[in-house]
Amino acid sequence: MRTESDSLGQIELPKDVYFGVHTQRALNNFPISDNVTHPEIIRAFLEIKQAAAQTNATSGNLDRSIAKHIVSATKLLLKQPIDSRMFPISDIQGGAGTSTNMNVNEVIANIALEQIGRARGDYQRINPNDHINMGQSTNDTYPSAGKIALIRLLTPLFESLESLVDALGNKADTFSTTYKMGRTQLQDAVPMTLGNSFHAWLKPLRRDITRLTTARDALYMLNMGGSAIGSGINVSYHYQVHIVPNLASITNLPLTQAHDLFDATSNLDSFVTLSGALKSLAVNLSKMSNDLRLISSGPRSGLHEINLPAKQAGSSIMPGKVNPVIPEVVNQVAFEMIGFDATITAAAEAGQLELNAFEPIIFKSLIAGIEHLTRAMDTLRINAVDGITINKSRLSQDIDLSASFATAMAPIIGYQEAAKIAKESLRTGKSLRQIAENKGVFSEDELAHIFKVEDIVINARTPEHGLVLHAPKAKA
Repeated sequence: MRTESDSLGQIELPKDVYFGVHTQRALNNFPISDNVTHPEIIRAFLEIKQAAAQTNATSGNLDRSIAKHIVSATKLLLKQPIDSRMFPISDIQGGAGTSTNMNVNEVIANIALEQIGRARGDYQRINPNDHINMGQSTNDTYPSAGKIALIRLLTPLFESLESLVDALGNKADTFSTTYKMGRTQLQDAVPMTLGNSFHAWLKPLRRDITRLTTARDALYMLNMGGSAIGSGINVSYHYQVHIVPNLASITNLPLTQAHDLFDATSNLDSFVTLSGALKSLAVNLSKMSNDLRLISSGPRSGLHEINLPAKQAGSSIMPGKVNPVIPEVVNQVAFEMIGFDATITAAAEAGQLELNAFEPIIFKSLIAGIEHLTRAMDTLRINAVDGITINKSRLSQDIDLSASFATAMAPIIGYQEAAKIAKESLRTGKSLRQIAENKGVFSEDELAHIFKVEDIVINARTPEHGLVLHAPKAKA
Protein backbone atom coordinates (compact mmCIF):
# COMPACT_ATOMS: atom_id res chain seq x y z
CA MET A 1 0.00 0.00 0.00
CA ARG A 2 0.99 3.64 -0.40
CA THR A 3 -0.41 6.71 1.28
CA GLU A 4 -1.55 9.85 -0.52
CA SER A 5 -3.22 12.93 0.88
CA ASP A 6 -5.60 15.67 -0.25
CA SER A 7 -7.43 18.49 1.50
CA LEU A 8 -9.60 15.92 3.32
CA GLY A 9 -6.66 14.03 4.74
CA GLN A 10 -4.71 10.87 4.04
CA ILE A 11 -5.92 7.72 2.34
CA GLU A 12 -4.29 4.38 1.57
CA LEU A 13 -4.41 2.78 -1.85
CA PRO A 14 -2.66 -0.16 -3.54
CA LYS A 15 1.00 0.58 -4.20
CA ASP A 16 1.02 -0.59 -7.81
CA VAL A 17 -1.97 1.37 -9.15
CA TYR A 18 -1.45 4.36 -11.44
CA PHE A 19 -4.36 6.35 -10.02
CA GLY A 20 -4.25 8.36 -6.82
CA VAL A 21 -6.17 9.66 -3.82
CA HIS A 22 -9.02 11.33 -5.71
CA THR A 23 -9.71 8.17 -7.71
CA GLN A 24 -9.66 6.04 -4.59
CA ARG A 25 -12.15 8.32 -2.87
CA ALA A 26 -14.44 8.07 -5.89
CA LEU A 27 -14.22 4.27 -5.79
CA ASN A 28 -15.25 4.41 -2.15
CA ASN A 29 -18.03 6.94 -2.71
CA PHE A 30 -19.68 5.78 -5.94
CA PRO A 31 -20.26 2.01 -5.89
CA ILE A 32 -23.27 2.60 -8.14
CA SER A 33 -22.80 1.06 -11.56
CA ASP A 34 -20.89 -2.00 -12.71
CA ASN A 35 -19.85 0.03 -15.76
CA VAL A 36 -16.83 2.31 -15.66
CA THR A 37 -16.50 5.61 -17.51
CA HIS A 38 -16.73 4.82 -21.22
CA PRO A 39 -13.35 4.28 -22.96
CA GLU A 40 -14.18 6.92 -25.59
CA ILE A 41 -14.58 9.55 -22.87
CA ILE A 42 -11.21 8.54 -21.41
CA ARG A 43 -9.65 8.64 -24.87
CA ALA A 44 -10.98 12.15 -25.43
CA PHE A 45 -9.73 13.23 -21.99
CA LEU A 46 -6.22 12.02 -22.85
CA GLU A 47 -6.30 14.03 -26.06
CA ILE A 48 -7.47 17.09 -24.11
CA LYS A 49 -4.60 16.71 -21.64
CA GLN A 50 -2.13 16.37 -24.50
CA ALA A 51 -3.46 19.50 -26.20
CA ALA A 52 -3.45 21.40 -22.90
CA ALA A 53 0.17 20.47 -22.14
CA GLN A 54 1.31 21.56 -25.59
CA THR A 55 -0.65 24.81 -25.40
CA ASN A 56 0.58 25.65 -21.89
CA ALA A 57 4.16 24.92 -22.95
CA THR A 58 3.99 27.27 -25.94
CA SER A 59 2.46 29.96 -23.74
CA GLY A 60 5.43 29.69 -21.39
CA ASN A 61 3.31 28.73 -18.38
CA LEU A 62 4.39 25.07 -18.28
CA ASP A 63 7.99 23.86 -18.20
CA ARG A 64 8.67 22.30 -21.60
CA SER A 65 10.33 19.23 -20.10
CA ILE A 66 7.26 18.55 -17.96
CA ALA A 67 5.02 19.12 -20.96
CA LYS A 68 7.14 16.67 -22.93
CA HIS A 69 6.60 13.93 -20.35
CA ILE A 70 2.88 14.67 -20.12
CA VAL A 71 2.53 14.39 -23.89
CA SER A 72 4.62 11.21 -23.91
CA ALA A 73 2.40 9.67 -21.21
CA THR A 74 -0.82 10.53 -23.06
CA LYS A 75 0.52 9.13 -26.34
CA LEU A 76 1.54 5.92 -24.57
CA LEU A 77 -1.97 5.53 -23.14
CA LEU A 78 -3.60 6.31 -26.49
CA LYS A 79 -1.58 3.62 -28.26
CA GLN A 80 -3.27 0.82 -26.32
CA PRO A 81 -6.83 -0.12 -25.37
CA ILE A 82 -8.15 1.89 -22.44
CA ASP A 83 -7.42 -0.15 -19.30
CA SER A 84 -10.32 -0.14 -16.82
CA ARG A 85 -7.86 -0.95 -14.03
CA MET A 86 -6.33 2.48 -14.58
CA PHE A 87 -9.68 4.19 -15.14
CA PRO A 88 -12.05 2.31 -12.82
CA ILE A 89 -14.56 4.99 -11.79
CA SER A 90 -18.28 4.34 -12.19
CA ASP A 91 -20.00 6.03 -15.11
CA ILE A 92 -22.56 7.31 -12.59
CA GLN A 93 -20.84 9.66 -10.14
CA GLY A 94 -21.36 12.83 -8.18
CA GLY A 95 -19.22 15.91 -8.68
CA ALA A 96 -20.09 16.72 -12.32
CA GLY A 97 -17.32 14.43 -13.58
CA THR A 98 -14.55 15.76 -11.31
CA SER A 99 -13.57 12.22 -10.30
CA THR A 100 -13.00 11.16 -13.90
CA ASN A 101 -10.99 14.31 -14.65
CA MET A 102 -8.81 13.76 -11.59
CA ASN A 103 -8.48 10.05 -12.38
CA VAL A 104 -7.03 10.95 -15.79
CA ASN A 105 -4.77 13.61 -14.25
CA GLU A 106 -3.40 11.13 -11.70
CA VAL A 107 -2.75 8.33 -14.20
CA ILE A 108 -0.92 10.67 -16.59
CA ALA A 109 1.12 12.14 -13.73
CA ASN A 110 2.21 8.75 -12.41
CA ILE A 111 3.18 7.45 -15.85
CA ALA A 112 5.14 10.65 -16.45
CA LEU A 113 6.82 10.27 -13.05
CA GLU A 114 7.95 6.76 -13.97
CA GLN A 115 9.50 8.16 -17.14
CA ILE A 116 11.77 10.38 -15.05
CA GLY A 117 12.53 7.71 -12.48
CA ARG A 118 10.22 8.93 -9.72
CA ALA A 119 7.86 6.82 -7.64
CA ARG A 120 4.12 6.82 -8.19
CA GLY A 121 2.51 9.37 -5.92
CA ASP A 122 5.66 11.56 -5.74
CA TYR A 123 3.95 14.64 -7.14
CA GLN A 124 6.62 17.23 -6.28
CA ARG A 125 8.06 17.16 -9.81
CA ILE A 126 4.91 16.44 -11.85
CA ASN A 127 1.60 17.21 -10.16
CA PRO A 128 -1.89 16.10 -11.31
CA ASN A 129 -3.47 19.47 -10.47
CA ASP A 130 -0.71 21.98 -11.03
CA HIS A 131 0.65 20.53 -14.27
CA ILE A 132 -1.71 18.02 -15.91
CA ASN A 133 -4.81 20.14 -15.14
CA MET A 134 -3.20 23.53 -15.84
CA GLY A 135 -5.60 26.00 -17.44
CA GLN A 136 -8.49 23.60 -17.07
CA SER A 137 -11.48 22.72 -14.95
CA THR A 138 -13.64 19.63 -14.91
CA ASN A 139 -16.37 22.00 -16.03
CA ASP A 140 -14.82 22.51 -19.44
CA THR A 141 -12.85 19.26 -19.89
CA TYR A 142 -15.61 16.80 -18.94
CA PRO A 143 -18.33 18.12 -21.28
CA SER A 144 -15.74 18.53 -24.04
CA ALA A 145 -14.54 14.94 -23.62
CA GLY A 146 -18.15 13.76 -23.61
CA LYS A 147 -18.92 15.61 -26.84
CA ILE A 148 -15.87 14.20 -28.60
CA ALA A 149 -16.83 10.70 -27.45
CA LEU A 150 -20.40 11.12 -28.71
CA ILE A 151 -19.23 12.44 -32.09
CA ARG A 152 -17.09 9.34 -32.58
CA LEU A 153 -19.75 6.91 -31.40
CA LEU A 154 -22.25 8.47 -33.81
CA THR A 155 -20.09 7.46 -36.79
CA PRO A 156 -20.95 3.74 -36.62
CA LEU A 157 -24.58 4.64 -35.86
CA PHE A 158 -24.79 6.64 -39.10
CA GLU A 159 -23.21 3.74 -40.99
CA SER A 160 -25.70 1.25 -39.56
CA LEU A 161 -28.63 3.58 -40.21
CA GLU A 162 -27.63 4.22 -43.81
CA SER A 163 -27.11 0.49 -44.41
CA LEU A 164 -30.59 -0.22 -43.05
CA VAL A 165 -32.10 2.46 -45.30
CA ASP A 166 -30.34 0.91 -48.30
CA ALA A 167 -31.62 -2.56 -47.37
CA LEU A 168 -35.18 -1.26 -47.08
CA GLY A 169 -34.79 0.51 -50.42
CA ASN A 170 -33.66 -2.71 -52.08
CA LYS A 171 -36.71 -4.52 -50.73
CA ALA A 172 -38.93 -1.64 -51.85
CA ASP A 173 -37.63 -2.09 -55.39
CA THR A 174 -38.03 -5.86 -55.24
CA PHE A 175 -41.64 -5.59 -54.05
CA SER A 176 -42.63 -2.60 -56.19
CA THR A 177 -45.24 -4.63 -58.10
CA THR A 178 -46.28 -6.93 -55.25
CA TYR A 179 -49.85 -5.95 -54.40
CA LYS A 180 -51.35 -6.23 -50.93
CA MET A 181 -54.13 -4.81 -48.83
CA GLY A 182 -53.49 -1.56 -47.05
CA ARG A 183 -55.00 -1.26 -43.58
CA THR A 184 -56.05 1.59 -41.34
CA GLN A 185 -56.89 0.99 -37.68
CA LEU A 186 -56.15 -2.72 -38.37
CA GLN A 187 -59.11 -2.88 -40.77
CA ASP A 188 -59.03 -3.37 -44.55
CA ALA A 189 -58.53 -0.11 -46.42
CA VAL A 190 -57.44 -0.09 -50.08
CA PRO A 191 -54.81 -1.96 -52.12
CA MET A 192 -51.20 -0.83 -52.25
CA THR A 193 -47.85 -2.42 -53.01
CA LEU A 194 -45.54 -3.99 -50.48
CA GLY A 195 -42.93 -1.66 -51.94
CA ASN A 196 -45.03 1.26 -50.68
CA SER A 197 -44.75 -0.17 -47.17
CA PHE A 198 -40.98 -0.40 -47.34
CA HIS A 199 -40.72 3.16 -48.62
CA ALA A 200 -42.95 4.32 -45.77
CA TRP A 201 -40.50 2.70 -43.34
CA LEU A 202 -37.32 4.08 -44.89
CA LYS A 203 -38.41 7.69 -45.39
CA PRO A 204 -38.62 8.63 -41.69
CA LEU A 205 -35.22 6.99 -41.22
CA ARG A 206 -33.85 9.38 -43.85
CA ARG A 207 -35.32 12.25 -41.85
CA ASP A 208 -33.62 10.78 -38.77
CA ILE A 209 -30.29 11.04 -40.60
CA THR A 210 -30.93 14.75 -41.12
CA ARG A 211 -31.98 15.28 -37.50
CA LEU A 212 -28.97 13.37 -36.17
CA THR A 213 -26.59 15.25 -38.46
CA THR A 214 -27.85 18.58 -37.13
CA ALA A 215 -27.55 17.32 -33.54
CA ARG A 216 -24.03 15.98 -34.12
CA ASP A 217 -22.84 19.22 -35.71
CA ALA A 218 -23.80 21.13 -32.55
CA LEU A 219 -21.43 18.91 -30.55
CA TYR A 220 -18.39 20.28 -32.36
CA MET A 221 -18.66 23.49 -30.31
CA LEU A 222 -16.73 23.17 -27.03
CA ASN A 223 -16.41 25.30 -23.92
CA MET A 224 -12.67 24.59 -23.54
CA GLY A 225 -10.93 27.65 -22.16
CA GLY A 226 -13.90 28.58 -20.03
CA SER A 227 -12.44 26.93 -16.92
CA ALA A 228 -14.76 26.79 -13.89
CA ILE A 229 -17.84 28.74 -15.00
CA GLY A 230 -16.92 30.19 -18.39
CA SER A 231 -14.96 33.18 -17.10
CA GLY A 232 -11.60 31.67 -18.02
CA ILE A 233 -10.16 32.05 -14.52
CA ASN A 234 -6.53 30.84 -14.27
CA VAL A 235 -6.42 30.52 -18.08
CA SER A 236 -3.87 32.45 -20.12
CA TYR A 237 -4.98 34.39 -23.16
CA HIS A 238 -2.70 32.25 -25.33
CA TYR A 239 -4.26 29.07 -23.96
CA GLN A 240 -7.82 30.32 -24.42
CA VAL A 241 -7.15 31.20 -28.06
CA HIS A 242 -5.19 28.07 -29.02
CA ILE A 243 -6.54 25.17 -26.96
CA VAL A 244 -9.45 24.29 -29.24
CA PRO A 245 -7.47 24.54 -32.52
CA ASN A 246 -4.76 22.36 -30.98
CA LEU A 247 -7.33 19.84 -29.80
CA ALA A 248 -8.96 19.84 -33.23
CA SER A 249 -5.59 18.99 -34.76
CA ILE A 250 -5.02 16.10 -32.35
CA THR A 251 -8.52 14.64 -32.71
CA ASN A 252 -8.89 15.32 -36.46
CA LEU A 253 -12.33 16.76 -35.75
CA PRO A 254 -13.66 20.20 -36.84
CA LEU A 255 -13.93 21.46 -33.28
CA THR A 256 -14.68 25.11 -32.53
CA GLN A 257 -14.83 27.20 -29.40
CA ALA A 258 -18.20 28.43 -28.15
CA HIS A 259 -18.77 32.17 -28.59
CA ASP A 260 -20.25 32.46 -25.09
CA LEU A 261 -18.37 30.23 -22.65
CA PHE A 262 -20.78 31.01 -19.79
CA ASP A 263 -23.67 29.73 -21.91
CA ALA A 264 -21.73 26.69 -23.10
CA THR A 265 -20.79 25.75 -19.53
CA SER A 266 -24.20 26.10 -17.92
CA ASN A 267 -26.61 24.91 -20.64
CA LEU A 268 -26.90 21.38 -22.04
CA ASP A 269 -29.56 21.80 -24.71
CA SER A 270 -27.26 20.28 -27.36
CA PHE A 271 -27.49 16.97 -25.51
CA VAL A 272 -31.27 17.28 -25.30
CA THR A 273 -31.36 17.85 -29.07
CA LEU A 274 -29.25 14.76 -29.68
CA SER A 275 -31.39 12.74 -27.30
CA GLY A 276 -34.53 13.87 -29.11
CA ALA A 277 -33.09 12.82 -32.47
CA LEU A 278 -32.17 9.42 -31.05
CA LYS A 279 -35.65 9.06 -29.59
CA SER A 280 -37.17 9.87 -32.97
CA LEU A 281 -35.01 7.15 -34.53
CA ALA A 282 -36.07 4.73 -31.80
CA VAL A 283 -39.76 5.49 -32.34
CA ASN A 284 -39.46 5.00 -36.11
CA LEU A 285 -37.58 1.71 -35.69
CA SER A 286 -40.14 0.49 -33.18
CA LYS A 287 -43.09 1.41 -35.39
CA MET A 288 -41.51 -0.48 -38.29
CA SER A 289 -40.83 -3.45 -36.03
CA ASN A 290 -44.46 -3.45 -34.91
CA ASP A 291 -45.55 -3.52 -38.56
CA LEU A 292 -43.16 -6.37 -39.38
CA ARG A 293 -44.48 -8.40 -36.47
CA LEU A 294 -48.08 -7.81 -37.57
CA ILE A 295 -47.75 -8.59 -41.26
CA SER A 296 -45.65 -11.69 -40.53
CA SER A 297 -48.08 -12.95 -37.87
CA GLY A 298 -49.45 -16.47 -38.19
CA PRO A 299 -48.41 -18.46 -40.04
CA ARG A 300 -51.92 -19.90 -40.26
CA SER A 301 -54.21 -17.64 -38.25
CA GLY A 302 -52.48 -14.28 -38.66
CA LEU A 303 -51.90 -11.87 -41.53
CA HIS A 304 -48.89 -13.81 -42.83
CA GLU A 305 -48.19 -11.47 -45.74
CA ILE A 306 -44.42 -11.82 -45.37
CA ASN A 307 -42.02 -14.36 -43.95
CA LEU A 308 -39.34 -13.21 -41.55
CA PRO A 309 -36.22 -15.37 -41.42
CA ALA A 310 -36.55 -18.08 -38.75
CA LYS A 311 -33.80 -17.37 -36.24
CA GLN A 312 -34.50 -19.57 -33.23
CA ALA A 313 -37.06 -21.81 -31.59
CA GLY A 314 -39.90 -19.72 -30.25
CA SER A 315 -41.19 -21.85 -27.43
CA SER A 316 -40.01 -24.32 -24.82
CA ILE A 317 -43.40 -26.06 -24.90
CA MET A 318 -44.87 -25.55 -28.41
CA PRO A 319 -42.81 -27.49 -30.97
CA GLY A 320 -42.13 -25.73 -34.26
CA LYS A 321 -43.19 -22.29 -33.04
CA VAL A 322 -41.02 -19.46 -34.40
CA ASN A 323 -41.30 -15.94 -33.01
CA PRO A 324 -40.32 -12.56 -34.54
CA VAL A 325 -37.41 -12.21 -32.12
CA ILE A 326 -35.47 -9.63 -34.14
CA PRO A 327 -38.24 -7.01 -34.30
CA GLU A 328 -38.95 -7.79 -30.63
CA VAL A 329 -35.42 -6.92 -29.54
CA VAL A 330 -35.51 -3.73 -31.63
CA ASN A 331 -38.75 -2.76 -29.87
CA GLN A 332 -37.04 -3.18 -26.50
CA VAL A 333 -34.03 -1.07 -27.49
CA ALA A 334 -36.48 1.61 -28.61
CA PHE A 335 -38.33 1.50 -25.29
CA GLU A 336 -34.97 1.85 -23.53
CA MET A 337 -34.02 4.93 -25.60
CA ILE A 338 -37.35 6.56 -24.82
CA GLY A 339 -36.52 6.05 -21.14
CA PHE A 340 -33.01 7.43 -21.65
CA ASP A 341 -34.54 10.52 -23.24
CA ALA A 342 -36.66 11.09 -20.15
CA THR A 343 -33.55 10.80 -17.96
CA ILE A 344 -31.55 13.17 -20.17
CA THR A 345 -34.37 15.70 -20.23
CA ALA A 346 -34.68 15.66 -16.45
CA ALA A 347 -30.92 15.92 -15.94
CA ALA A 348 -30.51 18.81 -18.38
CA GLU A 349 -33.37 20.72 -16.77
CA ALA A 350 -32.07 20.12 -13.25
CA GLY A 351 -28.87 22.14 -13.64
CA GLN A 352 -28.55 25.21 -11.45
CA LEU A 353 -26.98 28.56 -12.22
CA GLU A 354 -23.54 28.32 -13.86
CA LEU A 355 -23.11 24.53 -14.01
CA ASN A 356 -25.06 21.35 -14.52
CA ALA A 357 -23.78 18.64 -12.16
CA PHE A 358 -25.62 15.81 -13.90
CA GLU A 359 -23.59 15.30 -17.07
CA PRO A 360 -22.40 11.81 -16.01
CA ILE A 361 -25.91 10.33 -16.27
CA ILE A 362 -26.50 12.24 -19.51
CA PHE A 363 -23.37 10.76 -21.10
CA LYS A 364 -24.11 7.29 -19.78
CA SER A 365 -27.62 7.43 -21.25
CA LEU A 366 -26.61 8.91 -24.61
CA ILE A 367 -23.73 6.48 -25.08
CA ALA A 368 -25.82 3.44 -24.18
CA GLY A 369 -28.61 4.64 -26.46
CA ILE A 370 -26.24 5.19 -29.40
CA GLU A 371 -24.49 1.85 -28.98
CA HIS A 372 -27.67 -0.17 -28.48
CA LEU A 373 -29.48 1.48 -31.40
CA THR A 374 -26.45 0.86 -33.64
CA ARG A 375 -26.44 -2.86 -32.80
CA ALA A 376 -30.22 -3.09 -33.04
CA MET A 377 -30.21 -1.66 -36.57
CA ASP A 378 -27.47 -4.07 -37.61
CA THR A 379 -29.34 -7.14 -36.39
CA LEU A 380 -32.62 -5.85 -37.87
CA ARG A 381 -30.99 -5.51 -41.28
CA ILE A 382 -28.89 -8.69 -41.24
CA ASN A 383 -31.25 -11.05 -39.44
CA ALA A 384 -34.63 -9.75 -40.62
CA VAL A 385 -34.93 -7.26 -43.48
CA ASP A 386 -32.40 -8.84 -45.84
CA GLY A 387 -34.15 -12.22 -45.62
CA ILE A 388 -37.79 -11.14 -45.95
CA THR A 389 -39.84 -13.13 -48.47
CA ILE A 390 -43.49 -12.80 -49.43
CA ASN A 391 -46.51 -15.07 -49.14
CA LYS A 392 -47.88 -14.18 -52.57
CA SER A 393 -50.95 -16.43 -52.44
CA ARG A 394 -52.08 -14.82 -49.19
CA LEU A 395 -51.57 -11.32 -50.57
CA SER A 396 -53.63 -12.12 -53.68
CA GLN A 397 -56.35 -13.81 -51.65
CA ASP A 398 -56.69 -10.79 -49.34
CA ILE A 399 -57.18 -8.47 -52.30
CA ASP A 400 -59.60 -10.77 -54.10
CA LEU A 401 -61.84 -11.19 -51.03
CA SER A 402 -61.62 -7.59 -49.89
CA ALA A 403 -64.51 -5.17 -49.94
CA SER A 404 -62.04 -2.37 -50.59
CA PHE A 405 -62.93 -2.11 -54.28
CA ALA A 406 -66.05 -0.30 -53.10
CA THR A 407 -63.80 2.72 -52.68
CA ALA A 408 -63.18 2.73 -56.43
CA MET A 409 -66.94 2.50 -57.02
CA ALA A 410 -67.79 5.53 -54.92
CA PRO A 411 -66.83 8.22 -57.48
CA ILE A 412 -69.19 6.56 -59.99
CA ILE A 413 -72.25 5.60 -57.91
CA GLY A 414 -71.70 7.58 -54.70
CA TYR A 415 -70.51 6.68 -51.23
CA GLN A 416 -73.86 5.37 -49.91
CA GLU A 417 -74.52 3.00 -52.82
CA ALA A 418 -70.95 1.73 -52.75
CA ALA A 419 -71.27 1.10 -49.00
CA LYS A 420 -74.42 -0.97 -49.62
CA ILE A 421 -72.55 -3.16 -52.09
CA ALA A 422 -69.66 -3.62 -49.63
CA LYS A 423 -72.02 -4.59 -46.80
CA GLU A 424 -73.90 -7.02 -49.04
CA SER A 425 -70.61 -8.66 -50.00
CA LEU A 426 -69.62 -9.08 -46.36
CA ARG A 427 -73.09 -10.35 -45.42
CA THR A 428 -73.53 -12.83 -48.29
CA GLY A 429 -69.98 -13.85 -49.03
CA LYS A 430 -70.43 -12.92 -52.68
CA SER A 431 -67.64 -11.01 -54.39
CA LEU A 432 -68.02 -7.29 -54.99
CA ARG A 433 -67.63 -7.85 -58.70
CA GLN A 434 -70.49 -10.36 -58.76
CA ILE A 435 -72.82 -8.00 -56.89
CA ALA A 436 -71.76 -5.00 -59.01
CA GLU A 437 -72.40 -6.92 -62.23
CA ASN A 438 -75.82 -8.06 -61.01
CA LYS A 439 -76.84 -4.49 -60.20
CA GLY A 440 -76.01 -3.39 -63.74
CA VAL A 441 -74.91 0.09 -62.72
CA PHE A 442 -71.43 -0.08 -64.25
CA SER A 443 -70.23 -0.26 -67.83
CA GLU A 444 -67.79 -2.98 -68.85
CA ASP A 445 -64.97 -0.43 -69.00
CA GLU A 446 -65.82 0.83 -65.52
CA LEU A 447 -65.85 -2.71 -64.10
CA ALA A 448 -62.52 -3.45 -65.74
CA HIS A 449 -61.02 -0.33 -64.19
CA ILE A 450 -62.57 -0.82 -60.73
CA PHE A 451 -61.34 -4.39 -60.36
CA LYS A 452 -57.92 -3.96 -61.91
CA VAL A 453 -55.68 -3.49 -58.88
CA GLU A 454 -52.89 -1.93 -60.95
CA ASP A 455 -55.22 0.91 -61.89
CA ILE A 456 -56.32 1.80 -58.38
CA VAL A 457 -52.97 1.57 -56.64
CA ILE A 458 -51.02 4.81 -56.52
CA ASN A 459 -47.39 3.70 -56.55
CA ALA A 460 -45.56 6.47 -54.72
CA ARG A 461 -41.93 5.82 -55.52
CA THR A 462 -38.92 7.77 -54.33
CA PRO A 463 -36.35 9.36 -56.68
CA GLU A 464 -33.34 7.85 -54.88
CA HIS A 465 -34.33 4.42 -56.16
CA GLY A 466 -34.97 5.56 -59.72
CA LEU A 467 -38.74 5.19 -59.50
CA VAL A 468 -41.50 7.52 -60.61
CA LEU A 469 -44.83 8.73 -59.29
CA HIS A 470 -47.76 7.70 -61.43
CA ALA A 471 -51.48 8.13 -60.89
CA PRO A 472 -54.35 5.74 -61.58
CA LYS A 473 -55.96 5.83 -65.01
CA ALA A 474 -58.75 8.32 -65.48
CA LYS A 475 -62.31 7.00 -65.51
CA ALA A 476 -63.81 6.64 -68.98
